[in-house]
Amino acid sequence: MSAKEAVVKDRRNPMKVARGLGSSQSGVGHWWTQRVTAAALVLLGIWFVLTVLCLLHADYATARATVAKPWNALLLIAFVLTMFWHAVLGLQVVIEDYVHVRWKEVVLMVAIKFIAVLGALAGVLAVLRIALTP
Repeated sequence: MSAKEAVVKDRRNPMKVARGLGSSQSGVGHWWTQRVTAAALVLLGIWFVLTVLCLLHADYATARATVAKPWNALLLIAFVLTMFWHAVLGLQVVIEDYVHVRWKEVVLMVAIKFIAVLGALAGVLAVLRIALTP
């Protein structure tokens, strides 16, 4: 196979080929994931705001009992995880678009993912502690 045939068979963007990167269409999955998490956050956010409004004048025991209900705990965990996932996806796009030094981009991405995982674990642990403690 000649070099020209190899280039014709390679469907990647020419700049991606030059840089040795993957397909130029790989961002579609990222885009869809960001949209799905945004839609989930709209629904979960409405539920969260309504729950908080219902607990506005409640005492501590009532608020704790509400969070401890299985469906509320499950939805709260889903809200926390989806929120951090969506935040990482959005910040990744900002970093890829505006940070042009490779090592800074890598350091920022690692830091953001580390902080997001730490925050998500703390949120889930807090909900589980409330839900599972008598």
